[in-house]
Amino acid sequence: MYRAILHYDFVMLYRTMILEGIHTMAIVITGGSKGIGRDVALAFAEPGKTIVINFNSDGASAEATAREVRDRGARTLVVQADAGTVEGCQKIADAVRNDGARVEMAVHCAVDAYAVPVLQSDPARMARAVETNSLSILYLVQTLDELLDRGSTIFFFTSRGGRIVVKNYAAIGVGKAATEALIRYMATELAPRGIRINSIAPSIVGTEAVRHIFGEDETRSLMDHARDSNPSGRAVEPRDYTEIIRFLASPAAEFITGQVVFVNGGANLSA
Repeated sequence: MYRAILHYDFVMLYRTMILEGIHTMAIVITGGSKGIGRDVALAFAEPGKTIVINFNSDGASAEATAREVRDRGARTLVVQADAGTVEGCQKIADAVRNDGARVEMAVHCAVDAYAVPVLQSDPARMARAVETNSLSILYLVQTLDELLDRGSTIFFFTSRGGRIVVKNYAAIGVGKAATEALIRYMATELAPRGIRINSIAPSIVGTEAVRHIFGEDETRSLMDHARDSNPSGRAVEPRDYTEIIRFLASPAAEFITGQVVFVNGGANLSA
């Protein structure tokens, strides 16, 4: 009798999967091949997860990260696309849709590290960089919109350069500031559907983009200063920002949206 019930339940589940469609849930990470994006991909790589790793030009890094993700038991989709454009975001969304997946979480890490004093910038190049560093989060949400469900979450990485002047950081800082405002507007429209969007602001992380802006020596100096001057006595680590994402993506944080969450050990609390 017990075995018959189990068999019946299995048949009914199978019929439901066929007739109604059971979708895999994907975690989409733009700029997911290295830096913070890679940290997020590895943190959420586990059996049963599909990690979508988007990259623009460095295919070798994307494949290396994908191998690490698969070694942890997750599936991968590697998508080459410029996430700073509508067309690129649409290509990412199409890849997820063609895989038969829905979007559990999207983490936007793509950045255009155009490093130049603002008054010396090329207008067209500056506009392109600011578009990537600001409006692209809107492009991503719009193209993924039909794949989002109640409980889906979206994250963007911001920084102190959106609030204070940082040398050669205007193209990124202006974009970060604009995105923080844009996210507040998107949050109010997504909230009725049970979809949340938040910004994460960690201390300085020695990513390739940061090294491109400041150079190797200055980046090392900035990292040392961030560690030595931090009230908590250390520099930020990947687990600091990946674990806050894990919490904010959980049902326990269903009432938190449109916020900037600082992950910096209290570094922004004093002059």
